[in-house]
Amino acid sequence: MLTAFARAFKTPDLRKKLLFTLGIIVIYRVGTHVPIPGVDYRNVQTCIDNAQANQGLFGLVNMFSGGALLQITIFALGIMPYITASIILQLLTVVIPRLEALKKEGQAGTAKITQYTRYLTVALAILQGTGLVATARSGALFSGCPVASQIVPDQSIFVTITMVITMTAGTAFVMWLGELITDRGIGNGMSILMFISIAATFPSALWAIKEQGSLADGWIEFGTVVAVGLVVIGLVVFVEQAQRRIPVQYAKRMIGRRSYGGTSTYIPLKVNQAGIIPVIFASSLLYIPALVAQFAGGNSGWKIWIEKNLALPDAPMHIVLYFFLIIFFAFFYVAISFNPEEVADNMKKYGGFIPGIRAGRPTAEYLSYVLNRITWPGSLYLGLIALVPTMALAGFGANQNFPFGGTSILIIVGVGLETVKQIESQLQQRNYEGFLR
Repeated sequence: MLTAFARAFKTPDLRKKLLFTLGIIVIYRVGTHVPIPGVDYRNVQTCIDNAQANQGLFGLVNMFSGGALLQITIFALGIMPYITASIILQLLTVVIPRLEALKKEGQAGTAKITQYTRYLTVALAILQGTGLVATARSGALFSGCPVASQIVPDQSIFVTITMVITMTAGTAFVMWLGELITDRGIGNGMSILMFISIAATFPSALWAIKEQGSLADGWIEFGTVVAVGLVVIGLVVFVEQAQRRIPVQYAKRMIGRRSYGGTSTYIPLKVNQAGIIPVIFASSLLYIPALVAQFAGGNSGWKIWIEKNLALPDAPMHIVLYFFLIIFFAFFYVAISFNPEEVADNMKKYGGFIPGIRAGRPTAEYLSYVLNRITWPGSLYLGLIALVPTMALAGFGANQNFPFGGTSILIIVGVGLETVKQIESQLQQRNYEGFLR
């Protein structure tokens, strides 16, 4: 990986792209520390220091925003509205025929879907910004902090609207920065911003583990966490690269005196075909009852049960539900994102077939069979990786967004591998020597 970056810096046009991307990243990180108007920044810092806010309900969203959510800055919402909008549009593509037709139109249809994603992102940013402001005003954003209700001193309607508009504009600006990286940088702009947001929380999370440790002034716990992290990274890289290659043979066709086809290729089915989506879905679904209980008044029986069994990440009920929800959403997402019948029809249309399998319906049934077989280990792998933070919480007193586990490490490794592949492909295009030297 380091060799690819070193070679890229030696290539003038790639060096410009890398420097442009670094410049956008600097702007993004500066924006995560600029507070929005109407917020008492001193009270926010007091609550963050005293209440250990990273262990709260909003820890996952705070991780995606690079720590900007709990500091209530202009980039507090980060890229979460865009991620949510993208997932919603992808799910609706299967349900709404109009979106499915746009997807099949090629580049023009993709541009239209991207435009819809932008509109939905702004709408979700307004909704989430309103919810965040209401949560900050009520003091529920930092439960247990004595000055939590004083974070927004002026609770007038004008100040509230100004805060929501500022956060919505910040989300739109972040979306624009990501598109700039995609167009003029090294590509995958939103993924890179997500990578930077999560990586920015690593130093503080690791140092907090060292400060909380008791063996050799915390260095034993620190070294153990780093060693576990390296093992987890190796496992994630191994599984993310693993795939089942289904061979495909194309029959020869004679057109005039020329022969076409007769080539061999394969369909790569990844073991983790669903990616990080099942973990995000499962986390979001488990946060809903905890969020309802947090805003509910009184001490009713159902509220106490939710706080003991679902709100705590190390509760046995939370662990079991989290694990099975990840498995369920892994199968669900693979089922809507990969259509074996469509793949089989396309292969039959162009004269392709799987050796030993008849074209048409038998091919679709075979692809569905193979996909179900490899989704089982992929879903179990996602569930085990997502539970690493919970084990870290029990063993080292770390928060639920443990730096070397779960959602964070899956995103970082996935984005890192994809970025290196893009850089290497661009290097190959610029330094291709051909077959003859």
